[in-house]
Amino acid sequence: MSIDNKVILITGGTGSFGKAFAKKILEDFNPKKVIIYSRDEYKQYWMQQEFKKHIEKLRFFIGDVRDKERLYRAFDGVDIVIHAAALKHVPLMEYNPIEAVKTNIYGAENVINAAIDRGVEKVVALSTDKAVNPINLYGATKLVADKLFIAANAYAGGKKTSFSIVRYGNVAGSRGSVIPFFMSLVNKGKKELPITDFRMTRFWITLEEGVALVLRALKDSLGGEIFVAKIPSFRIVDLAKAICPDCKLVKVGIRPGEKLHEIMITEEDARTTYDFGDYYVIYPSINWKKKSGAFTKGAKKVPEGFKYSSDRNEKWLSIEELKEKLELLKRNIKF
Repeated sequence: MSIDNKVILITGGTGSFGKAFAKKILEDFNPKKVIIYSRDEYKQYWMQQEFKKHIEKLRFFIGDVRDKERLYRAFDGVDIVIHAAALKHVPLMEYNPIEAVKTNIYGAENVINAAIDRGVEKVVALSTDKAVNPINLYGATKLVADKLFIAANAYAGGKKTSFSIVRYGNVAGSRGSVIPFFMSLVNKGKKELPITDFRMTRFWITLEEGVALVLRALKDSLGGEIFVAKIPSFRIVDLAKAICPDCKLVKVGIRPGEKLHEIMITEEDARTTYDFGDYYVIYPSINWKKKSGAFTKGAKKVPEGFKYSSDRNEKWLSIEELKEKLELLKRNIKF
């Protein structure tokens, strides 16, 4: 679908993704209006300052996805919703589980109901690798949210609203992730870097690539799909060496709720997964609509037993390639 002349609302719109997505569509497309929906007035104020040249097309709604009535008001006249709002700090969510449930699950339900009842055309929800075979509460709440958004296509009945999902791991350089953590230690003059496990691997995805995946979902989704980007993997020890070649690496043990590798597509998901070249699409196992050939046009079914995880990837970043990517990150992010 076209973004031009559409009213687009982003929940959690003052976060890293929300700001990057708003910037992309305001600079490269011609939306009618972009609504930033979030609960932090301070962040909204600073986003207004940062986006002054686009202010005529921007609207700021203070609200929480837990507040169904506020969502109904905000969704009035909206064509597209990008659902990025979530509570996602793994250890904090273990200690505050009910809060995670209220935002990530009940908030998802509120977004679904408001979108259907207000006649929104398309909803794209952001998911995470932690929703795949979850071992922490955050991942479990996002798994439930994913199931809700997929089933919402049937729940919508004959109404026009469609729901799809994009899935990726931690964005390179995002707050709380390993890159700024290692950088901060090096900037403080530390000569040791803590490694939870020397076997650990992760996917590498940038904010720009995450935005591109959402745009792909907006363009191609019919409802019920999970879009997964094809991205390279790296070893945590290689990342540490790229950041500080002379630092000693000290094993400290895996933290509670932390995985050894990131998983995007399980062997069970592979039964309904198709390869589109630059990305994968996981189709719903429940067939509530007649699927035409256009549903998988230009794609090929992944082989039996396929699994897409950071340790079983075809693409790997070397230490030198990681250094190059880190230099690019430094130009846009202050560590």
